[in-house]
Amino acid sequence: MKDFSGKIVYIVGGSSGIGLSIARKLANEGAHIIIFSRQKEHLESALNQITSCRASKEQRFSCMPVDVSNQDNVALIMSEAVSRFGVPDLLINCAGTVQPHIFEQISYQQFDEIMKVNLYGAWNTCAALLPHMKKRGGHIVNVSSMSGLIGTFGYTDYNASKFALIGFSEALRCELKQYGITVSVLCPGDTDTPLLEKENRTKPEETKALTATTKLMKPDDVAEATIKGIRSNAFLIIPGFEGKIVYLLRRLFPRLVDYIQDREIEKVRKRKA
Repeated sequence: MKDFSGKIVYIVGGSSGIGLSIARKLANEGAHIIIFSRQKEHLESALNQITSCRASKEQRFSCMPVDVSNQDNVALIMSEAVSRFGVPDLLINCAGTVQPHIFEQISYQQFDEIMKVNLYGAWNTCAALLPHMKKRGGHIVNVSSMSGLIGTFGYTDYNASKFALIGFSEALRCELKQYGITVSVLCPGDTDTPLLEKENRTKPEETKALTATTKLMKPDDVAEATIKGIRSNAFLIIPGFEGKIVYLLRRLFPRLVDYIQDREIEKVRKRKA
């Protein structure tokens, strides 16, 4: 997909953060945009921002509330969206949640919610839309995280969901090639979004130490990398130079990365003692 003009784009989790930035940029490229979110109060405001980025009067924009963790609700809303707006050429699954804690402080209810939103959410939307997309081809982008590539202190539930999302996306990519559907997975590092603000409230001290020197990405930069990755049919999209280096270090020198992490964690524990 090189040209987005006239393409129908569904962005799940498109009312804020990375999803909203992608929506604005694709609107500027001439795409028709439909955003979905559980937070109804943010949808109209986001839609106004997206509409202001339009490239032509012919473009269509809309928003629909959906609870991605509820399979029946997703099936109903996506069926209605297809009837009203048409089959998506591009589906971006950007809905996510996170609340870092050490493992023993994470309730089963929190783990269940993380998995239902971050993993089941993508599964549910793909399952609902795939029968329609198979007839014409297209592109699916599932938004994971650098936490889907590297396990980090304080993120046992989040890591589990994001690692699983990469495995799901890789297998799905193999299966859908025959239908002309490309699958990508986006793995941004820490990005300046409302979700990060929420995340910072419960981060253990060890987690804060590990991420203290990380360069914070801007949502627009992540959106640019995403669009570039879609155009090149890339499977793994890692925005930013720092993210790429960290990923290569983990793959090539895992013991070095473990040593660096363990050293930072030990420093925090000594300060606590």
